[in-house]
Amino acid sequence: MWIKRLAQRIVQPIDPWLMLFSLMLISVSLATIYSASNESVAKVTSKLVSVGVALLAMWLVANLKPQKLMSLAPPIYIFGLVLLVGVAVFGDITNGARRWLDIGVARIQPSELMKLAVPMMLAWYFERHETNLRFKHFGVAALLIAVPMALVLKQPDLGTALLIAAAGFYVLFFAGLSWRVMAGMLVTFLCSVPVIWSHMHEYQRQRVMTLLDPMTDPLGKGYHTIQGMIAIGSGGVLGKGWLSGTQTHLDFIPERTTDFIFAVYSEEFGMLGNIVLLILFLCVIGRGLIIANNASSVFGRLLAGALTLSFFTYAMVNMGMVSGILPVVGVPLPLVSYGGTAMLSILIGFGMLMAIQRDRKLMKN
Repeated sequence: MWIKRLAQRIVQPIDPWLMLFSLMLISVSLATIYSASNESVAKVTSKLVSVGVALLAMWLVANLKPQKLMSLAPPIYIFGLVLLVGVAVFGDITNGARRWLDIGVARIQPSELMKLAVPMMLAWYFERHETNLRFKHFGVAALLIAVPMALVLKQPDLGTALLIAAAGFYVLFFAGLSWRVMAGMLVTFLCSVPVIWSHMHEYQRQRVMTLLDPMTDPLGKGYHTIQGMIAIGSGGVLGKGWLSGTQTHLDFIPERTTDFIFAVYSEEFGMLGNIVLLILFLCVIGRGLIIANNASSVFGRLLAGALTLSFFTYAMVNMGMVSGILPVVGVPLPLVSYGGTAMLSILIGFGMLMAIQRDRKLMKN
């Protein structure tokens, strides 16, 4: 009997649909990483360890009540800002960017924490002002987004800064930001493009120019984009088969286990494989939006909606940059790319979704 009770205790906080779709994406990841790493068992084993840690963190978060998550939002946000300041002052410099902080036992990337901390903080803020929401509250919320975004841009890390801004914007959207204000924001952004361009780093400007015409520098800045498009196109309808991608195994695809893993997958599984992958992503997004719609509190609805659309943004940006539609900004394919930090933040977010769904079930009972 105790085994049955233990099993129920473990399974109870887990949302079966979200868990199923996540495990299916992770299975795709393991198969693709094995091929992309030239059949490296060590690489797959490392990925499995990261998956185990991330799933444990997801389960622990799923056991929390949304009220507890809400109380943790301000201290997590402040802690994240302190870490970002620490990166700016004491961070390690890698490839010309200061993004990592050495805390002795490990090197951490605090900007990943802000992908969760910003929507949590904004959802907490709008929950507190639900009954007297005014335009000024949206202004304060914009400031809460701008501060961490500016610190991440300074590293520089344009991709992560845009993802943090997107997560914050989704909270504003679900909180009821009017279409007129959003249109005004778009016009303001378009008018400020020349100013933004003048403050961008040279490599960032080159990425934009490469997007417009990658053939201007086919062996330099345009190489990643060109090889990604060649690999996707060479996969055809059915793909070349698992472990049989020529662009992959002849080492033409750069960063093939991380940012450009979608090119590897596309070459080996083709258009039909891409359709399956898109369906899995849409299933995750659909389940997340259902959880957001059924949330029992404003905090739960805003947080679940923002986390779900953030996941959509990660997938869209990665597939867009690999296929040459968007600039290369160093965004991994969620749950599929190799790397523990990004997977940890995504599955912790899924744990929050599960906590919100579980709270609804308890309230109904």
